[in-house]
Amino acid sequence: MTTRRVFMMQSVVGASALASGLVMAAPAMVAETDANAKGLGYVADTAKADGKKYPKHAATQACANCALYQGKAGDAAGACPLFAGKQVSAKGWCSAYAKKA
Repeated sequence: MTTRRVFMMQSVVGASALASGLVMAAPAMVAETDANAKGLGYVADTAKADGKKYPKHAATQACANCALYQGKAGDAAGACPLFAGKQVSAKGWCSAYAKKA
């Protein structure tokens, strides 16, 4: 038999676990088809950047070594202020690339 006190405690613990799970969920990845991504020439793999359209692109440039990238070293993806609420691939690239100091 479950008492009211046990039920309330289980409800609080369950709600807390659910809330923490929602907070820990990773943001969605930026799609190359996203309007903002298209405008910036974003690609999830720097090797696929359009060299004709972006002649200043170099193979060594990637989101992971861009000043705007907010992911940690070694992360597969991270946040970028250009794509609010979404993550970019660490191996990605866009025309706003700025070498990290």
